[in-house]
Amino acid sequence: MKYKLNELYNRNFQDFLLNIPTYFKENDNSIHKARNELKIISFKNESFVVKSFKVPNLLRRIFYTFFRDTKAKKSYDYSIKIGSFTPEPVGYIEFYKNSLLDESYFIAKKFEYDFTIKEPITNTALPNRDAIFQAFAKFTYDLHQNKILHKDYSPGNILIKKEQETYIFKIVDINRMEFRELSLDERLKNFAKLWLLDEDLKTIVKAYAPLVNEDEEKCIKIALHYSHALKRKINMKKRLKGVPVVD
Repeated sequence: MKYKLNELYNRNFQDFLLNIPTYFKENDNSIHKARNELKIISFKNESFVVKSFKVPNLLRRIFYTFFRDTKAKKSYDYSIKIGSFTPEPVGYIEFYKNSLLDESYFIAKKFEYDFTIKEPITNTALPNRDAIFQAFAKFTYDLHQNKILHKDYSPGNILIKKEQETYIFKIVDINRMEFRELSLDERLKNFAKLWLLDEDLKTIVKAYAPLVNEDEEKCIKIALHYSHALKRKINMKKRLKGVPVVD
């Protein structure tokens, strides 16, 4: 067993962390279940999001045991590194069977968000869409200025809470991150996975461009290029599989 508990949490939470498989199995409040599963679990009158990672195949069990950090550990380490940009981490834990990685979990304090960025993207009737997009542009700029590149910057991974007339953003699912200076192209390419309408992408980029002191039209052209390229690539894969496409 390997684990790490955030120093902000006391010994009671260490017991919670060490026994998380039991808490997880006994809890039915699943909010996402695919390759990995997320559940909301209450402890000491607080709510936490617990992510259980799928047990990898034998080759990957060897790989994660001896050669690379697990996804649980990366989730925790990255959360500590990026601070307030993501929900507060509690800890991670890895369990081993026959000396190889088996189950692993990451725990974070639940962020009480109102919606994800998917809502203004898909609901054109949502009030204050432009204000949300402009605030999102500033949030993304702040990420980039702090040398943070979320490589799965997609709609479900960006949480939003409205407080009076302002918006608070948090990123989740942060296993795939890079921490370095970013070029203008890399910054603008980061918007591509949001699958935005061209006009909505333009709204965001128009707010982003002056923050990086770059020409607005130049930034729009670069952002649209990467957005269209990704859409073509994914739609081509869908066509080959006979799946309906969305432009």
